[in-house]
Amino acid sequence: MESQIIDIDLTEWQVAVPNPEWIAALEAGKVLYFPRLAFELQDAERAFLTPAIRDPKSRNISLDVRGHLKGAAAGTDQQLALALMIGRFREQALSLVHSLLPQYRPALRVAPTSYRPMQVETRNQSWRADDRRMHVDAFPSRPNYGERILRVFTNVNPEGVPRVWRVGEPFETVARRFMPRAKPYVRWQASLLKTLRVTKSLRSEYDHLMLQLHDGMKGDLQYQQDAEQVTMPFAAGSAWVCFSDQASHAVMSGQYMLEQTLHLPPERQYDPSASPLAILTRLAGHRLV
Repeated sequence: MESQIIDIDLTEWQVAVPNPEWIAALEAGKVLYFPRLAFELQDAERAFLTPAIRDPKSRNISLDVRGHLKGAAAGTDQQLALALMIGRFREQALSLVHSLLPQYRPALRVAPTSYRPMQVETRNQSWRADDRRMHVDAFPSRPNYGERILRVFTNVNPEGVPRVWRVGEPFETVARRFMPRAKPYVRWQASLLKTLRVTKSLRSEYDHLMLQLHDGMKGDLQYQQDAEQVTMPFAAGSAWVCFSDQASHAVMSGQYMLEQTLHLPPERQYDPSASPLAILTRLAGHRLV
C-alpha cells in the first residue's frame, strides 16, 4: 500500500509557501504529519493535564465559536484560563490551515474546538461508537450532503506518550469493498427520521452511504484485522491534519489531545473530483445529493 502518512518538517504554525504536493496528498485522503510542530502550553496550563478537568457527564471539553466552554469541571477562573488555552490552539490551527490551504479560507466553517484529556483505552463504548475500530467519519444525526470534515490535531501529553492511530486503505478502495453490501437508500425512511427528529435534516443518499461505510467497516472484525494498514504513533509535541471523512483511521491509545474541526464545501477543494461525494457519485452512477 502506498504510504498514507506524509511527514512534513515544519516548526511554526504557518506555511511560508503552499505546497501543491501536500495539498494533493491531503485531498487524496492522506494524513499530513508534522513531527516537530508543537503546541506549547504555558506553565499554569499544565494544571489542566488531568482527567479531573472534564465533567464526567461530557465526553470532551469544547469551546464553541462564540467562546462558550462546555464540558469542564472547574471553577470560573479555571474555566476562563482553559478557554483561553483552547482558543489559542484554535488560532494556531487556523493559521496552519489558512497558510497551508489558502484557497479554502473564504469557504471554511469553523466548528467547536475540543480538548480530550481522557485516556483512549479506558473508553467503554458500543461497537458503532468505538473509534478504536477502523472507520471514516460519518454522523447518524447530522447529514452534511458531502461537506468535508477537516481536522487538526496536536498531542500535548506531558509524559511523552504518543497518540497511536491505525491508518488504512484509500477511500475509494474502502468504498468499492463496502458499497455492494450497503442497504438501499429509501427516501420515505429518511423523511420519517427527520420527522421524528432522529436527524437534524433530511438524510441524503450520500449521508446514507457514508453511514453504511462507517458501520460496515466497524462491524467487520475480519476487515479490521486484515485490511492494509499502518500503525502510526503521533508523538507528544507533534501535530497532524487529515480529512477524517476520507482517511480510514482508528484511534488506539493516547491521552491529552487538542483538536480543531473545520468544514468545507466539496466544490471548494483544489480538486473537487477527489472528494468522497465525487467518488461515491461516480461509483453509484447517479446524483447522491
